[in-house]
Amino acid sequence: MTTNTQQPAKPSKLIKPNSFEPNNHWVNKGYEKPIDPVAKCFLKLDKPSIVRRYCMLNPMVSKEELETSLAYQPKYFVWAGADLMKVATKDGQKKMVLIENNSCPSGQKYMPLVDEEQKYGGYRTFLERTFKRALNSTKVIQGELAVLYDKNPIEASGYAHAMADLFNEEVHYVSAYVDEKSPGFEFRDGVLHVFGEDQTWHPIRAAFRYVTQRPWNRLPISPKTVIVNPSIVCLAGGRNKLLASKAYSSFNKELMDTGLAINTPLTICDVQRRDIPNWVAKFGGQAVIKVPYSNAGQGVYIIKNEEQLQDFLNNNHPYELYIVQELIGIREEGHEGVQRYTHIGTLPSEKGCVYVSDVRMMVSSSPTGLRPVGMYSRRAGRPIVDGFGEVSDHAEAFMTNLSFKNPDGTWNSDVDRMIRHDCHNFLQLGLGLDDLIEAYVQTVLSTIAIDKMAQALCDENGQFSKEVFQSLNNDSLLLSEIMNS
Repeated sequence: MTTNTQQPAKPSKLIKPNSFEPNNHWVNKGYEKPIDPVAKCFLKLDKPSIVRRYCMLNPMVSKEELETSLAYQPKYFVWAGADLMKVATKDGQKKMVLIENNSCPSGQKYMPLVDEEQKYGGYRTFLERTFKRALNSTKVIQGELAVLYDKNPIEASGYAHAMADLFNEEVHYVSAYVDEKSPGFEFRDGVLHVFGEDQTWHPIRAAFRYVTQRPWNRLPISPKTVIVNPSIVCLAGGRNKLLASKAYSSFNKELMDTGLAINTPLTICDVQRRDIPNWVAKFGGQAVIKVPYSNAGQGVYIIKNEEQLQDFLNNNHPYELYIVQELIGIREEGHEGVQRYTHIGTLPSEKGCVYVSDVRMMVSSSPTGLRPVGMYSRRAGRPIVDGFGEVSDHAEAFMTNLSFKNPDGTWNSDVDRMIRHDCHNFLQLGLGLDDLIEAYVQTVLSTIAIDKMAQALCDENGQFSKEVFQSLNNDSLLLSEIMNS
């Protein structure tokens, strides 16, 4: 992709070494909150301990396959953040179920310090463990360092400042909003160039990407500049729920005889708009409809009744294909005919309210495999069961995402619903060490699945194959966005 080379309206900001200030990169001084002992114990566990514990609780799991999975070295998807919910099956079994796995996830701004003397927290852990290793390739070009972002400046700038200190060099901090009229970056023959404070263009050898909104429409899929994560990951499932679902199904077939599997709600892919009511009916009139290429909580519609379904159908949606997914329900509802999960939710509050909650588990590649690099939780905006035992039909009782879009197109977060894994807040989740281990295993498996899909979308030379992609995701508007970039 090449943008016009006219002087952009807003040059990049130059971040200098020794300028990292923790107060600028955590919400509500979260770095001062002591981490919960259970969360810390989990993050300190070594791989053999995790394997031993998981296999003890799941005796049908192949120890060798689990060890292989945890040691997996991704080619593209080196930084992931999965959202999981603790649920119960009809026969009362407890499971951590994967909702989605995100490329370039947020979360460090909510994460307590694992080691109090390490002021950079997970920012530096990720950069040392994962980003720096990506630069060891002999194919790395000459140039400078950059951070690209389209939301979450608290966190994106945290990575930029930590990067400047780690490499002891200046870092370009570049906005890359989806509708930016005069962007401060462009690609020349696959090499990223950014427009600096000095009003000149600078070639970039490696960039950290916190670009989450349709990154494929302004970042090339096979750049020469090292970009973590590359946008092929987003197309393969990191920001494409349709291909993610297909990736999970494909990998689950590989895992069939190992006792391992990615746990997800029942999902129907490639659903055209006209067929949505039929699928909702097959799910008993309650379902989740998703625009596959939206994220940050956008494009997700909870359907609990006919009115909510009609509201969805009355809105204009540009894409051709959708996902229809079974709704994780509530035990009190009871609904026969569909084998579905029910929410366990938070511990009851002082007023007796129970909320749907999740866990964001972040992992990144390391020399020994995919390792945890941070985690936090969120709760829904309304209780799923109130203090009087009444069950809610409101969509907000099922949605945990914190992000919302401001009228000017910028993003913000409802931090009042964030549950930090510190000594004060973690307990309300009702999670134990084994739940976190299971969430980690589910995150690793889903990351592997998407990485394998990303590899399948590329030819033997590592170039994106439009034909393969179209055979899996034949949405004309999405294809035009990709090819126009």
